[in-house]
Amino acid sequence: MAQYEFVNMKTSIERISDKLVRAFLKNKIIAPIPSRFTKKLKEAEKLRRLCESKIKEPIIGFKAAGTGIPLIKKLKEKEPFYASVYKRNFLKSGKRVKINNSTLGIELEVCYQIKKSFFTSKSLITKKNISKYILNMATCIEVVGYRQRKKGITSFGDLCSDFGANVKFLIGPKKKFKKINIGNLKTNITNYKINQSVDGNTNSVYINPLNSLRFVLNKIKKDKKKLNKNFWVFTGSTVGVVPIKSKGIYTGKIDKIGSVKTIIV
Repeated sequence: MAQYEFVNMKTSIERISDKLVRAFLKNKIIAPIPSRFTKKLKEAEKLRRLCESKIKEPIIGFKAAGTGIPLIKKLKEKEPFYASVYKRNFLKSGKRVKINNSTLGIELEVCYQIKKSFFTSKSLITKKNISKYILNMATCIEVVGYRQRKKGITSFGDLCSDFGANVKFLIGPKKKFKKINIGNLKTNITNYKINQSVDGNTNSVYINPLNSLRFVLNKIKKDKKKLNKNFWVFTGSTVGVVPIKSKGIYTGKIDKIGSVKTIIV
């Protein structure tokens, strides 16, 4: 019986991953996947890795998710998680993004461009050595949502299993990296058309965005991920998940780094 259950479970995860991958590639929405794949982050990460292994498209970087410490405590997790970001979902500032009923909202983040030499490094990434791997920094908007007909967040597994719930990333002008007080910068995202404005701070991102970056780099090193070019790391939202209350232009600003915008349609 135990052997049958193992085979059946393996078949199930393969079948579910195929559905999620097709939804990702065809930009479709499917029925919610069984909760046994999402309730625990460890199981959700297995599903995410399996899905990512089936997508033969260029990866331009990685995202940190679940970086808000209050959310980590609320959902009884120990740390954030990460997911791959594909070129198809990477856009320049000002581009249009189509949303649907499974879109959760919009986030404002600090992102870093990392040298490809990182992949040949042997040691762990620390506060002291992280700077030598960073080329540029920028302000980024992430539109987050599911490929499933469901809303809300009950666990990190909900987000992780669905490709980290990343829909699109829009990046503002690159700025040469320099050391600044990244843990205390004011941020804001606004839709002027409806007077929707949300303030935030970089200190809400897993202590600070550089610490979130360090977390992701050590995770992908542990998982032996490798790319043959410079890549981006998106460090997590400085404003939480902001509901999209209306279509139109959303503009994000982070002090000392820059601005970015998207047109929600």
